[in-house]
Amino acid sequence: MNLNKKVVSLLKRKKITLAIAESCTGGMLSSSITSISGSSKIFTMGLVTYSNQAKREVLRVSKKIIKRYGAVSIQCCLAMVNNLSRISKSKLCISITGIAGPKGGSKQKPVGLVYIGIKKNKIVKISKYLIKNRGRNYIQKTTVNKALKLIYNFL
Repeated sequence: MNLNKKVVSLLKRKKITLAIAESCTGGMLSSSITSISGSSKIFTMGLVTYSNQAKREVLRVSKKIIKRYGAVSIQCCLAMVNNLSRISKSKLCISITGIAGPKGGSKQKPVGLVYIGIKKNKIVKISKYLIKNRGRNYIQKTTVNKALKLIYNFL
């Protein structure tokens, strides 16, 4: 069984709803969940907040956080997952922000740097990954796989 099927099955069995806010994966995680029949029972929303403006206006990430730490930061990922939780009222929330490349990286924040936030009730965990730069699609697919593993292990 594919990991996305296992995740949907587990969420259904535990009656836990899921909401996702994605940036660098552009909706790929939401797509992997909704490609499973019956996911409508657990999936409440998927937001692709790709631009800083969308992060500010839709997810209410403060301008201060983005200006001080950047959109690809623990602080932004945390604000994304906490605010998604408020907006969606889902029991489990995921946020993803990162640099998929091929451009946009720096020494401090290289291409392949990804943060994934997960929140269930009051428990929040932010994970940082540095994914080998084997191209944009590889970074995005690896990020989705890591997010699915995080969800599965979190439950």
